[in-house]
Amino acid sequence: MEEMNLRNYAYIGDAVWELYIRNKTICLTNNAKTLHEITTAKVKMSFQAHLLNIFENFLTEDEREITRRARNLSIPVGRRNCQNEYRQATAFETLIGWWYLNDKKRLNYILNLIEDELTF
Repeated sequence: MEEMNLRNYAYIGDAVWELYIRNKTICLTNNAKTLHEITTAKVKMSFQAHLLNIFENFLTEDEREITRRARNLSIPVGRRNCQNEYRQATAFETLIGWWYLNDKKRLNYILNLIEDELTF
């Protein structure tokens, strides 16, 4: 499997996830503050960690390996007080980025799996 740096997958995965959530929330309100609050609730670290726990059992061996490696990346000093959540969220973003660049069909499958968690 051809790979780029895992941090780069997490970087693009963060953007893909936020755009996905913004696309879901954009029609909910015209109030910018409310829209921001709804969106940030779904893109925050704790929610991403929660979502990874939901679909973790559906991962292939290659995806589990990406997740394991992403969890083991070094943590910025400011995030050390919530290491487990930060590692889970990084793994989540890494998978989203990997699927976005390598397997959009799989990305859509996983997004459909977690759709019920996206109550707004």
